[in-house]
Amino acid sequence: MDFKFILVTAEIKPYKLEGVKEALHELGINGMTVTETKGFGRQRGHTEIYKGAEYDVDFLPKIEVKVVVPVEQATQIKEAIIKAARTGKIGDGVIWMAPVYEITRIRTGEKDEAFFDKSHV
Repeated sequence: MDFKFILVTAEIKPYKLEGVKEALHELGINGMTVTETKGFGRQRGHTEIYKGAEYDVDFLPKIEVKVVVPVEQATQIKEAIIKAARTGKIGDGVIWMAPVYEITRIRTGEKDEAFFDKSHV
């Protein structure tokens, strides 16, 4: 079964969300799913001091951004997210892409290419 769409998922720093949203909007992406998450990668969290006591903070706040796009747009979308989210410091996040075989709008039943038709609201 061939796929026509890609799910682009990015875990980014929370304060980078607005920049990512603007970058995607400039590319014609008008919808996305955003979830507050926690996680860690190579940085393994950090230690904080609160009221004189040290605490290990293993899971750092992140934002997960998901957007489904046609295969032809996937690399451009990925690069735009990377450019908008990158600080060059540890903890910038991660991005991955996965195939999507079908997409359907629940309200209207629009599927696949019709899902992306902007003439319907």
